[in-house]
Amino acid sequence: MVSNHWAFAFGVLGNIVSFIVFLSPIPTFYNIYKKKSTEGYQSIPYVVALFSSMLWIYYALLKSNMPLLITINSFGMFIETIYVGLYLLYAPKKARVQTIKMLMLSVVGGFGAIVLVTEFLFKGVVRGQVVGWICLIFSLCVFVAPLGIVRKVIKTKSVEYMPLLLSVFLTLSAVMWFFYGLLLKDINIAAPNVLGFIFGILQIVLYAIYSKKEKVILKEQKLPEIQTPAVIVKNENMMNTNKKLPELTQEQIIDIVKLGLLVCSDKTQVATCPNDTNCGVKNTNNNVVNMPKLQTVA
Repeated sequence: MVSNHWAFAFGVLGNIVSFIVFLSPIPTFYNIYKKKSTEGYQSIPYVVALFSSMLWIYYALLKSNMPLLITINSFGMFIETIYVGLYLLYAPKKARVQTIKMLMLSVVGGFGAIVLVTEFLFKGVVRGQVVGWICLIFSLCVFVAPLGIVRKVIKTKSVEYMPLLLSVFLTLSAVMWFFYGLLLKDINIAAPNVLGFIFGILQIVLYAIYSKKEKVILKEQKLPEIQTPAVIVKNENMMNTNKKLPELTQEQIIDIVKLGLLVCSDKTQVATCPNDTNCGVKNTNNNVVNMPKLQTVA
């Protein structure tokens, strides 16, 4: 009796956590809706979760004493249908075709075949056991499905396409449903959640590792951007403060004037001193020039 009360308590907690699990992809699909693109997201986890919810409802109906399984998986089937619909709406053509194939193969063909086979080939308790083992297998698939994203995280060293909330709540959900199945002595419920807990911890650890690496890479990429404006500002200041030409020494100015006078001395004599009078500039053969008094440039 006590175990049944504890089982009910863990079942209620499992419903609450699983409810959050089903809602955790909402930020992901909000981004998909906002960008009008599925980008690198995959539909496999949502299709598998939809199929799994349908199977667990069928199993709970056969067992007749598991209303908590029916409530949460009914909600799961509803919300996963919405997710898959949104994915099909915004996915590129190739991903859309693959998703439709998975839906036809699993939800329509697979679930329909399981119901037909178990209804006609098995009776009573055996039917429930067979369906239970099928549920166990596909529950493992639900927890294994995110491994595709885990592989992508390891390959790209980026956690962009691995939602942390989903990993955390899947781990908590696995704990609750494990104790629920254990207290009810139902191995079909308890066993897959052991693997679910392990995979959930793995995803959380990977997120912690690669999110830190991403932050380090972003800081390294931003360093040149921090240095560049400082250099630009310095150049602008130099341009503003050095508007004057560099100062010339008195000797340099004298040399420039001498050169100009020597070049123009013949022309000056013809124009101003036709009778060879003293005009301030002597014959170029004497190489003597009366220089004007110069002032140092400040």
